[in-house]
Amino acid sequence: MTFGTRRPQMSREDFEELAGKAPANVQLELVDGRLYVKGDQIEVKDFEELARRAPEGVKLELIDGKLEVKPLPDQRHGAVVMWLIRLFVRLRPELALYPEQGLKIGTYRKGHANADAALAPLDHFIAQDGEWADSEGVLMVVEVTSHDRDTDRRDRIDKVRGYAEAGIPVYLLIDRDNDTLVVYSEPKNGTYQQNPSYPYGAVVELPAPVNVTLDTEKLKDYAD
Repeated sequence: MTFGTRRPQMSREDFEELAGKAPANVQLELVDGRLYVKGDQIEVKDFEELARRAPEGVKLELIDGKLEVKPLPDQRHGAVVMWLIRLFVRLRPELALYPEQGLKIGTYRKGHANADAALAPLDHFIAQDGEWADSEGVLMVVEVTSHDRDTDRRDRIDKVRGYAEAGIPVYLLIDRDNDTLVVYSEPKNGTYQQNPSYPYGAVVELPAPVNVTLDTEKLKDYAD
């Protein structure tokens, strides 16, 4: 298993800019590179305002009521997402894999996640205003892990629960720490009932409603 260099969530410069723009009732702290809200919880309306005011390049998420900073992707991360986009153009041309899609997730849609990609019908999101779209009608979400110290909790625990609670049929996790793909499916009562894992190079069946077979040999070229 390769972990690489674990990056902090946020720089001091970005934190100071964000803290200066925060709503009056939101007090932010930066502890050991991690962003926190005093009191540990933040209201959805305050989060959305804070996310709108965030410095360029800083993407905020609200997962399980907690404020998160999504790491900036590196080049291999971007290559993996582009590989998937090109595949879906060929395999499911009536659909689109939307990169960096903001979604309302979790119980009662109070969570807000910046998915690395979201699979939905063409033009699915154009009728929705704002940065955060409702997750209804999304067939699959994709997350590609980053080499930061919070990826285990964020991508392998919190987002699994949030996407399942939103009823998204399939969550594809491409885990660069151990060169595997995990296919979460069949959400029921806020939990995915299936979660088989496959090594890079395997032939991976993405279940209904995605119904796509992935030959993942190419992912070996992007291994860290």
